[in-house]
Amino acid sequence: MSASDDQTPVADRLDLRLVPVAGGAWAGSWWGTSPTLDTGLALLTLVLAVAALLHRVRGAATSLAMVGVLLATGCLGLARHTMLDQSRAAQLADERASVCLVARLETDVRRHPARGVLPPSASVPADLLVIEGRGRSVQQRVPVQVRGTGPLADSLASVPAGTTLRMSGRLAPADPGQRWAAILTLRSPPQRVRGPGRMARAINHLRAGLRASMRHSPPSQAGLLPSLVVGDTSALDPEVEESFKATGLTHLTAVSGTNLSLTLVFLLGAARWAGARGWWVRATGLFGVAAFVIVCRAEPSVLRAGAMGLVALAGLGLAGGRGRGLRHLCVAVWFLVMIDPWLGRSLGFALSTLATAGILWWGQRWTRAMSWAPAWVGEAVAIPLAAQLATQVVVTSISGSISVVGLAANAVAAPFVGPATVLGLVAALISPLSGWVAAGVGWLAGWSVQPVLWIATAGASLPAATWRWPGSATMLGLLAGLCLVASFLVPALLGNRVLCGAAAALLMVASLRAPQPLGWPGEWTASFCDVGQGDATVLRAAPGQAVVVDVGPDPAPTLGCLRALGVNRVPLLVLTHYHDDHIEGLARLLDAMPVRSALLNPSLSPQTGAARVQRLLAIHGVPVIWAASGQLLRAGAVTWQTVGVGAQAVLASSGEGENSAENDSSIVAVADIASPQGRLRLVLGGDVEPAGQQRVVAQGWQPRAHVLKMPHHGSSRQDQRFWCESGARVAVASAGFRNGYGHPARKALSLANECGMAVLRTDLQGSLSMWVDEAGLQVRAQRDGPP
Repeated sequence: MSASDDQTPVADRLDLRLVPVAGGAWAGSWWGTSPTLDTGLALLTLVLAVAALLHRVRGAATSLAMVGVLLATGCLGLARHTMLDQSRAAQLADERASVCLVARLETDVRRHPARGVLPPSASVPADLLVIEGRGRSVQQRVPVQVRGTGPLADSLASVPAGTTLRMSGRLAPADPGQRWAAILTLRSPPQRVRGPGRMARAINHLRAGLRASMRHSPPSQAGLLPSLVVGDTSALDPEVEESFKATGLTHLTAVSGTNLSLTLVFLLGAARWAGARGWWVRATGLFGVAAFVIVCRAEPSVLRAGAMGLVALAGLGLAGGRGRGLRHLCVAVWFLVMIDPWLGRSLGFALSTLATAGILWWGQRWTRAMSWAPAWVGEAVAIPLAAQLATQVVVTSISGSISVVGLAANAVAAPFVGPATVLGLVAALISPLSGWVAAGVGWLAGWSVQPVLWIATAGASLPAATWRWPGSATMLGLLAGLCLVASFLVPALLGNRVLCGAAAALLMVASLRAPQPLGWPGEWTASFCDVGQGDATVLRAAPGQAVVVDVGPDPAPTLGCLRALGVNRVPLLVLTHYHDDHIEGLARLLDAMPVRSALLNPSLSPQTGAARVQRLLAIHGVPVIWAASGQLLRAGAVTWQTVGVGAQAVLASSGEGENSAENDSSIVAVADIASPQGRLRLVLGGDVEPAGQQRVVAQGWQPRAHVLKMPHHGSSRQDQRFWCESGARVAVASAGFRNGYGHPARKALSLANECGMAVLRTDLQGSLSMWVDEAGLQVRAQRDGPP
């Protein structure tokens, strides 16, 4: 369909005239907030080249409008960026100064769960009013971010939005391109100066009423509904969150245009079913938008969601026709980046805009292609498909994966989102009037959202719910090309019920087993699985059998790696110590395949992790062997020699927020794996610290290994003799991509170079398989770049 097609209804013809203007506004906001001059100039040059091309193709008016908007939004963004850089807060942050400041919390405090052994934390954006530091007190209005860890996180999290606080702590510079002048890390509990204003108190009361209305619902429902309605993820179960990621439903747990669109579709449909027409229907829609914005707070992300939700309705033919929708979208993008230039850098903004554009461009046409099916079925398939295809490249660049079940999950879940959100909003709005009535509505809302939980759990349980896709520029370009080709093929596919059924069957088969990269894993003898920020090492004991050393922080990547390697039995399971990033995958592993015996660390710390491991093994009837130095075990082709275990002294903190004694208690071992081609020898040491490494070296350390797994994911705390005298020529860092710990540390990488070792990294290369043949050590990587 094109705008020039005379047979196309006027309301459905796409108006492309404002697309260059919206693109110029977006590029200008990026340019103005760019942290480096080179990046900004490169972008500016590119946009000016596009404008010159438009001048030749469409005339001077379009190109001049694009350049004018770019300069306007760019200068506005640059002015705000300069204001932040030259603020007193930014100057003190560059000096890492200890300060006292008075600031007003702009929104709810966001909690962050513990990561591995890092304590829980909390963060919140705040509007700075007064800052005192280096002997000066300055009144200044700039945005800052406040963070607290441990007990201070609890103190911060108990403060309602809109409160003005006096806070003491140390300032640090914000990351490049962020909207904050500085980041304050608390050193003492905040002190209340002023409570929230009247409007903020009312909104806080409504949001608290929504949470209270769920008191009779199961915890999974009570955690999901507030996130669905107002983006409050404080009580969201981590397992539910992971299920939503695997099934492409994460957007439902944030304040997004999709949520508002689905809510308005339900509201307007209900109003028409009840007999409302004309302005009554429009009034119902305006009431829904107003309630959404009020309860969610009129923050930039909420305003963005409201604008995108209203624009998306045009794509569904409910707000002025498809033809006007794209024009509305361009105007919305223009004004939103003028109000908040940092939205141009927001991935949420990019996803909302692209999803809305996809719905406008393809939604109605693809829905009409499914004329053989009821209209609601066509919309349930075509609308999520259009949004997913339009956003796939951005989603993959973030996650390094493609959700195979995302389309089906979104199509099936969509009908339940609107009713659950509307009931949640109603529960919040009536909670000040009657807690009992609100609780009844909340209970209904909880069971309205329960099907979404079932869908997410069922989809995530499929063995290949997501496929890995490298995030390199080349592979993302290839993916963009595939999406473009698919956009031309989809109408023909949707128009034929047989082809639709075949495609659905193909997606189901694809979700059962993901394709492996060509040549991987090869003739493997050992494999280091890419499980994120954690450890999982697999040693081949026999066909279909392997010794597994640690099971990672998340069961899905561990089990996926084992299936790809063809492992279905575990004669020996080794858990080097009891931190979550080494043991969290245990329950699912024990459910998935038989484990003959388990080698455990006798240092039962932390107690909660050790007790959980022992309980799970007891439930599954797995015999336990306690590790001891000098111990020799055999499992098929694997010979396991324990050379160190258990720190006897409580060591000082490593400065990374971790217990060094627990790390240093890790089992240290040399694993020898025989194969017809040759013997592979590895040094495995969990998270052992320098003191434990030195104890092993003192015993006459000469393992003559091929491979050293970097202790503690390649942290900066290492012993040079332990590394160099291992004899290894390859060092493997098992770490998560862009993890918050900085692993592998620059010091560890330099140490590997000093000892003559090549470095392999699961965060960049994915799972690694290796073996020895007549040519020496062979290595096969799952990918050749970041995810």
